[in-house]
Amino acid sequence: MKRISFILIALILLLASVVISAPPHSETKAYGWYCKNNKTHTQPVLDSPLAFIEKYNTYYIDKKHGDDNPEKVLYLTFDVGYENGNVEKIMDAMKEENVTGAFFVLDNVIKRNTDLVKRMIDEGHLVCNHTKSHKDMTKLDKEKFNAQLTQLEDIYREYMGTEISKYYRPPEGKFSEQNLKYASELGYKTIFWSFAYADWDNNSCMSPEKAKEKVLAHTHNGAVILLHPTSATNAAIMKDLIKEWKAQGYRFGTLDELTANNS
Repeated sequence: MKRISFILIALILLLASVVISAPPHSETKAYGWYCKNNKTHTQPVLDSPLAFIEKYNTYYIDKKHGDDNPEKVLYLTFDVGYENGNVEKIMDAMKEENVTGAFFVLDNVIKRNTDLVKRMIDEGHLVCNHTKSHKDMTKLDKEKFNAQLTQLEDIYREYMGTEISKYYRPPEGKFSEQNLKYASELGYKTIFWSFAYADWDNNSCMSPEKAKEKVLAHTHNGAVILLHPTSATNAAIMKDLIKEWKAQGYRFGTLDELTANNS
């Protein structure tokens, strides 16, 4: 009996030492946003360690939030690093189908493709902040982090004569809790996604047929879809995707709507 007591005491002390020595939560810890995709047309589930994002004007769609909005609505978002002719083709397809989305841009897109960005505005798309120069934002202090967003605002204002939409997407989906706090303090809403696929490298993209099949297989109610509009594959399938989504009963919402519904 005494031996059992000694063993229990030893286990309690061991567990206590683990708790005491466990590192505290760090607001500067770097994360990479990801979704556990499925082919059941249901929203992915947010991993519990990332639950802190909900405190900082951060938006996405997962099963929990999907329960609040079961409507067949999609939110098209695009991360634009440069223009190679495919961004314009995607915009052509969206215009023909009377669909709008959100384009997250860098400074070089505004400077080098000013007319294209003006066209985004004219055709009803939201133009949003993807930072000035696509750095790993988790490695920046507050001053440098803020500068990446505010300097892009200044460039946008100079070239477009208006204010950029206050939505932020971290380059490559890299973020920390501190980053989300900084963005929120600047008045931004951070937009993640509930579906994306490897579409950013034209040298290794899947065929249009396979890409279309993959996107449609993972479509779900309320999906925040991330596509890279520089992809030749995406340019080739954009019109067909939109037509198929419409045939399945989906409509296309805006980030203004998304953030209002999930505030």
